[in-house]
Amino acid sequence: MPVDILAIGAHMGDEIAWGMTLAAHKRQGMSIGMLHITPGEKGHKTMSPEDYAAQKHIEARQCAEVLGSEMWALDYKDGEVPTDTEVKMQVAKVIREARPRLIITHWKGSMHKDHTATHEMMSDARFYAGIAGFDLGTPAHWAGTILYGENWEDLRGYVPETFVRLLPEDLEVYEKAMRCYALFRGEVSPFPYLDYYKALCHSRGAETMSGLAASFAVPPEQHRKVLNALIS
Repeated sequence: MPVDILAIGAHMGDEIAWGMTLAAHKRQGMSIGMLHITPGEKGHKTMSPEDYAAQKHIEARQCAEVLGSEMWALDYKDGEVPTDTEVKMQVAKVIREARPRLIITHWKGSMHKDHTATHEMMSDARFYAGIAGFDLGTPAHWAGTILYGENWEDLRGYVPETFVRLLPEDLEVYEKAMRCYALFRGEVSPFPYLDYYKALCHSRGAETMSGLAASFAVPPEQHRKVLNALIS
């Protein structure tokens, strides 16, 4: 099903960084989707990767249902995301199926190799999706805009440049969706994910005088703009 926005995360649960923005656009009547490259199954201290992967699939579907989001998932392993042609083509196929106007994904400066790999594959994946000469079984689609979400693991060199205004109800939907994951209920890690990201929305909102906001980094090619006048 086509969507307006497709968020591409390395792991099920990476939507913790941009779920509030997805909720805001859903409230505005837009369609949203999420693509997970891996379940993120190796981070549990007591469950086996296989059992945790099964749990994460259930959690991800529940989260998508709360957000009102379409969902796609690839079958790669946590900590083993490649950047080869095969994975790029798989991502390209999802882009063609989802046909987004905007893609949200990871910033390049990450402490997590899977986040970095997901960032690095995106340029070629968009290219393959957008060129009809690549036979992927579906019509070509060019996703013209890409933004990089603010993730606590991806802050090396991150510069917030684009801000999305949020409403309190967006954070309410966001928190309900994220609590579908045991990780964000505090059952897997002591890191206070929800407290961190909700506080970040208040902080970004304060610095932009917009109440609540989420921030995004912008690729260099999207800095170039053509205007009819510098003032209006």
